[in-house]
Amino acid sequence: MFTSNPFVTLSEVISPAMMQGYIVVMVLLVVGGTLLDMMHKKSAKYFFENAKKAQKSAKRSVSGGEKVVIATSVLVNEVMTAGEFSNPQRRLSHFLTMWGTIIFIVTTAIMIFSPESTSTLLPSLWHIGALMLAVGGYWFWFAIRVDVSAEGLPWFRFERADLFILSLLATSTFALLWSFNGGGLNLLFALFILSSTALFGGVYWSKFAHMFFKPAAAYQKKIIMADGGRENLPPDYDLTDPEVQRRFPDVPMYMGKNPPNMGLCIKAERAKHY
Repeated sequence: MFTSNPFVTLSEVISPAMMQGYIVVMVLLVVGGTLLDMMHKKSAKYFFENAKKAQKSAKRSVSGGEKVVIATSVLVNEVMTAGEFSNPQRRLSHFLTMWGTIIFIVTTAIMIFSPESTSTLLPSLWHIGALMLAVGGYWFWFAIRVDVSAEGLPWFRFERADLFILSLLATSTFALLWSFNGGGLNLLFALFILSSTALFGGVYWSKFAHMFFKPAAAYQKKIIMADGGRENLPPDYDLTDPEVQRRFPDVPMYMGKNPPNMGLCIKAERAKHY
């Protein structure tokens, strides 16, 4: 079953053209929902205005080669490996969920648009992607969410912002159950379609669109640091520099060998919720 394409069995009762049409509609829903979200929150307008404002504080011009290096760094660190997360558990959960989602969605589209394919690799990747998504997503939902792990709120508490992760989990769960039960047109398939429609049709009310802005924001932030603008923030000082200690006399007091008692904050819980 792990190497079987469940959409082949489904094509006996639903034509490939109808399944392909559904994929097209879902793509249009994602595009439309993302555009509506951008218009409502004015995210794109803010991003470009902030970038234009940051250019006024630039101390140097960033070359094209530097921009390519920065873009590559963002692609590898922030996008491909979720390097923005300091918590290794949160990073691994995000990594599994992200790549599981990508593999699952891409292989779904390929198998539906290539119904004549007899490859066993695509169905295997489809199942692996769904399992990765389920493991990473359920791990996040039950153990890693800040409002559960840090604020003590119950895991079953639901808000509109949770629509994306819950519909994503439902889609992968019902897809796996549907496949493991032989595919075909049944209740599990109906739940699979219902949850996937909620996932792609609910883009406007979810955090789906922020996935497109995170890499752009990370790239812009690194450009600002590279051109010396630093968003008008002060530079990073070398606290051992005598000139810095002269400008800030309290630095030796608090950074020396015997700093004053700063209280019991040193015994506070280690930061792990970001």
